Amino acid sequence: MIQISESAQSHFRKLIEREALPGLGVRLSAVRPGTPQADVRLEFAEPGDLHGDEWAVDCEGFTLWLDGSSTRYLDGAQIDYEISNTGGQLQIRAPKIKGEAPDGSASLVERVRWVVEQEVNPQLAQHRGHVAVEEVTAEGEVYLRFGGGCHGCGMVDVTLKQGIEKTLMSKVHGVTVVRDATDHETGTAPYISR
Repeated sequence: MIQISESAQSHFRKLIEREALPGLGVRLSAVRPGTPQADVRLEFAEPGDLHGDEWAVDCEGFTLWLDGSSTRYLDGAQIDYEISNTGGQLQIRAPKIKGEAPDGSASLVERVRWVVEQEVNPQLAQHRGHVAVEEVTAEGEVYLRFGGGCHGCGMVDVTLKQGIEKTLMSKVHGVTVVRDATDHETGTAPYISR
């Protein structure tokens, strides 16, 4: 599941020995997994810090605790410690942390959500905005709720029809129309005023 190089194990072992706390180990978890902002969190953990759903990976002289809800995103991760003339650098590579695109057999909702999270929202974030998938009907109608800078924005109709709808219809087979379910009159910080 996870590969930890000998140099990384040695690095952790030295740090843990320096702390001299019984049962101290290392806990690895995914933060915002399945999104473009996904990252890993690596921290020391005593037995009392554990939530009870962790998977234990026995290492030489310590235990690496893998957060239970993060396992699917950290499967295949590699932890290495590269030594150079100026010191060392811990490297964590987790190829599945941002998620995997659903295949054609996935539901329309799953495929729409993937494109919204991976492609649409990163673009909208440039203007302090985002959308959430409110509903996807059996007829392929997608209803979105705008938030942040898009909530009440004067350009939201252009963003919806020329940006989001075109993207979803070209990338997700089965989408027939994209509609706005937002009450834009209640927007308090639009990117462009109406």
